[in-house]
Amino acid sequence: MHKKDIKSMSLDEITDEIKILGYKRFNATQIFSWLAKGTLNFDDMTNLSVKLRDKLKDEYKICSTKIIKKLISKDNSTTKYLLSLEDGEKVESVVMKYHHGYTACVSSQAGCRMNCLFCATGKGGFSRNLTASEMISQIQIVEKDMGIKVSNVVMMGMGEPLDNYENTLKFLNITTSEKGMNIGNRHVSVSTCGLANKIYDLAQKKLRLTLSVSLHAPNDEIRNQLLKINKIFPLDYLLSACKTYAINAKRRITFVYSMIKNVNDSDDCAKQLSSKIFSIPCHINLIPLNEIEGSKFEKSQRARIERFCEILTERGISVTIRRSLGRDINASCGQLKFKSLKRSENSNINNCTVVN
Repeated sequence: MHKKDIKSMSLDEITDEIKILGYKRFNATQIFSWLAKGTLNFDDMTNLSVKLRDKLKDEYKICSTKIIKKLISKDNSTTKYLLSLEDGEKVESVVMKYHHGYTACVSSQAGCRMNCLFCATGKGGFSRNLTASEMISQIQIVEKDMGIKVSNVVMMGMGEPLDNYENTLKFLNITTSEKGMNIGNRHVSVSTCGLANKIYDLAQKKLRLTLSVSLHAPNDEIRNQLLKINKIFPLDYLLSACKTYAINAKRRITFVYSMIKNVNDSDDCAKQLSSKIFSIPCHINLIPLNEIEGSKFEKSQRARIERFCEILTERGISVTIRRSLGRDINASCGQLKFKSLKRSENSNINNCTVVN
């Protein structure tokens, strides 16, 4: 018998299921609360009757994940996890420690279809979308392992969240629900490489999430080289969608711009970029490129990044140079799995260290 994935269900969906079993909404709320706390066994839901727990065990499953490998940066600011899902697929999650609390970076897909040229995840190909419960489990397992409470969530791990749109929406619903994980909308950021059609749709929902858009180029000529999605949704169309989102959600867009030596880091690129985004409520993060093995791209020199930042600032653009966290543990998502796969291909064994 195929069991239903109850942790991927919203409170309303669980309520509908529970009513079919002959129980009340308050029972659904109890179940939803237990699941949000990370409970993995129906028998641990002690405020439910034994009869209800038995029915739940018969018809539903609670998805979980396991830690395969864990890396901690030297300054203890960043912890990176390689996780195994129930079918053996592997994804990465990262926890970053800030003065305001802990931020979890969550993967939305096993692999990625976007195939951006300087991204490690795309090199591993695409396996499948993650369910909402598999995304939630990433937060819960790192909280349990580190003994912390995550206060902020960024969907910037492996995969393109808007390419897994329905499951992403379910994840956001459960994560931000007051009776669920209760992480406020303003503390959640969704990243995209530029699926403009989904940005327009998300804008209509007015969720007031932070939208983080991987821009990486000031024009179509450069962006076409770096991000294949730009050939489907060109830059001007994407920026129009971003402006609509910013207005509807009443949240400024975060533009992410990886600084790549001799590709997108010239003074002229900075001037073009400022002209393109000036009318959009936004902030731009300049990031020294996370270099990956086998790539022809190199990160820009620090002086070049600072000059690029100076030009944007002079033109009225809100801009920061992102502080690199966890560079010594390859904290950029996709790199740990990619290296793990390469070792496995070379030796026919999985060399990852199991962390108990």
